[in-house]
Amino acid sequence: MGGAPMAEVATDTLQVWVDQDLCTGDGLCVQYAPEVFEFDVDGLAYVKGPDGELQLAPASRVDVPAHLRLEVIDSAKECPGDCIHVVRGSDGVEVAGPEAEDD
Repeated sequence: MGGAPMAEVATDTLQVWVDQDLCTGDGLCVQYAPEVFEFDVDGLAYVKGPDGELQLAPASRVDVPAHLRLEVIDSAKECPGDCIHVVRGSDGVEVAGPEAEDD
């Protein structure tokens, strides 16, 4: 299957969500992509919608802005809590995070 998955990631819409049950509140995601992640008063990270509003419902997904793809993928790979899930918008396959095949 070689490089096909990465080629698909480069052109497909990506979505991201945070599993707050696993979030350690470390803050790497907020450092990597503050336009996408933010802490709530509970000290846990959440994703932000395009309007900047926190998405507080469990497993809320938001689209990853094209210019922040690498930052969001890196945040998922570096997250000590393994709580960030980056999925392809077309089929929901995880490309970065705890359930990604090549992570």
